[in-house]
Amino acid sequence: MSTPKRILVTGSAGRIGRAAVSELVARGHSVVGFDLHPTPGLSADRSVVAPLADVAALRRAATGADVIIHLAATPDDARFPRGAAPDDGDNFLSDLVPGNIVGPYEVMEAARSLKVPRVVLASTGQVVAGYFQGGALPIAPDVLPRPRYLYACTKVFLEALGQVYANEHGITVLAVRLGWCPRPGQEEEFRQSDFGPDVYLSPGDAGRFFAATVEASALPPFAVVYSTSRHVRKHMYDLTSAQELLGWAPRDQWPAGSGE
Repeated sequence: MSTPKRILVTGSAGRIGRAAVSELVARGHSVVGFDLHPTPGLSADRSVVAPLADVAALRRAATGADVIIHLAATPDDARFPRGAAPDDGDNFLSDLVPGNIVGPYEVMEAARSLKVPRVVLASTGQVVAGYFQGGALPIAPDVLPRPRYLYACTKVFLEALGQVYANEHGITVLAVRLGWCPRPGQEEEFRQSDFGPDVYLSPGDAGRFFAATVEASALPPFAVVYSTSRHVRKHMYDLTSAQELLGWAPRDQWPAGSGE
């Protein structure tokens, strides 16, 4: 067991957020949740209900943190692919920019001003989805981005933002390209996907992964890693760096944990 740490988890009431909070609490860490909804498993005084736009609340929650795990985000494109006109809009300006561009900036500014030493940023495997067809597998973490669509573009920004704050402000930043942990309502889309079971991330593996990001004794100033459960057919993402840096390897394989 590592020394207990104080952790701020944004997006703590989401599916992966709940898994991370549960595992961290079980390991004896002091966790503060930050979400638009109360965080299950946390007392009211440790569950901050506020948007990332409430900068004062965010900074209060981050004060004294050893690690920030930033999971809060607008979770996907409203439409992909676009429909025909007039049903060809998107949610970039309305949702993706405030949630996935401004929000991470405020998190990194809080970390900088409060001298939080480590930040874990939740990116997505969608930033390299262009390699799914015809690219070399498994996809390494150092390939150039080939984002799926606008949501993935915001995560390219997130990774670049983390690198800037690592380089310029001395914060240790880990950008995590997460696999697919299907949300309620995504079950049929997941089952029909050609790659869903191979990029699946179970809540159990997610919780253990984020605990490893907290408990790793030393990390490089900036790194990109993938986090998925064990693949079923194709080995899509190279998990080597996650194992080398964090001592983490997945245990589950689809559909294990899918009902959690």
